Amino acid sequence: MTWRGPLLDEEQRDLAAMLDAFTADRAVELDDSPEMVAALVQELAGLGVWTLGTPESAGGGGAGSLTTAVAWERLGRRWPALGWASAQAHAAVDVLAGDRRFADLVGRIHAGEAGVAVVDAACVHVRLAWHGDSLSGSVDRVDAAARSPHLLILTGAREALLVPPTATKATPLRRTGLGGALTSALDVTAGADAVHHVTGVDVTAARCRLHLGAAAVASGIAGAAADDAAGYTAVRRQFGKALRDIPAVRMSLFGQAARAAAALTAATSVPYDHLAAVAIARECCETAIEVAAAALQSHGGYGYLAEYPAERRLRDAISLRAAADTSGPAGAAARVLTGASPVTALPKEER
Repeated sequence: MTWRGPLLDEEQRDLAAMLDAFTADRAVELDDSPEMVAALVQELAGLGVWTLGTPESAGGGGAGSLTTAVAWERLGRRWPALGWASAQAHAAVDVLAGDRRFADLVGRIHAGEAGVAVVDAACVHVRLAWHGDSLSGSVDRVDAAARSPHLLILTGAREALLVPPTATKATPLRRTGLGGALTSALDVTAGADAVHHVTGVDVTAARCRLHLGAAAVASGIAGAAADDAAGYTAVRRQFGKALRDIPAVRMSLFGQAARAAAALTAATSVPYDHLAAVAIARECCETAIEVAAAALQSHGGYGYLAEYPAERRLRDAISLRAAADTSGPAGAAARVLTGASPVTALPKEER
């Protein structure tokens, strides 16, 4: 097991080894088959991994932040779409678990039977507005690993909105990578009776959960890409010696491993505030793309062949950056940083 983050205890090492064995035994490349995705999600839920880091009082595993990051990082190495969907499931439980109205939904999330797309109202792909008592508009992209997910919109520091699948219409979208994400655009037309207001919860913590989830998954992509490059250059020979024995190649491998290690260390930290969490997510997503691109170059022309995982790693990293969409939250954090009033509520428009 390659792990370039903080020192793990025995239980955390066992978790990583278990997930490595689980993904190796199910050596499938995820596509947008709802049946395949649902089966894997429910298996992960059965293992207690899907909502591992949610509180025991909310029905979850009660794991700490590092243990949870281990799970997301390992999923990021093989199935980053499921790692990102698991992060959204965690954020959804954080917001919904304290409200009795959602007890059944929370139970189904724990069991891997209900998908939830969690989006920040500040994100540029969220185009929703109030028209009187009705909520309408669109969310240009969700990646919930579910065909018709519930939509949870984080609208304020202590406010969120839950919209059921019956009030949305999902249109599948093509994407670069992130197989199994079941990426779609959601058109929303929700009357007052369909929109559930959730108040008095720590939505900022849920935002941080999302950002750190994206960071951990991105770190998994980067770590796997660096490992792939090291393995390939160890067996591929040029001029009578292994590629990794060429000084320039060796330094490139070091750079890949070093950037992956720095990203993972950041992703497993406990940020002081929302700004730090956004910054970590942005840097880790960018690092995943940079490392995956360098790893592809280490494979030479073979890196572009689907027979090798190098090109998929790069596509996954690009798609994860788009799915996590930290640009809007970064702008909101910048407003707070500079003393401007935050803008998080959905606009109200006249009919």
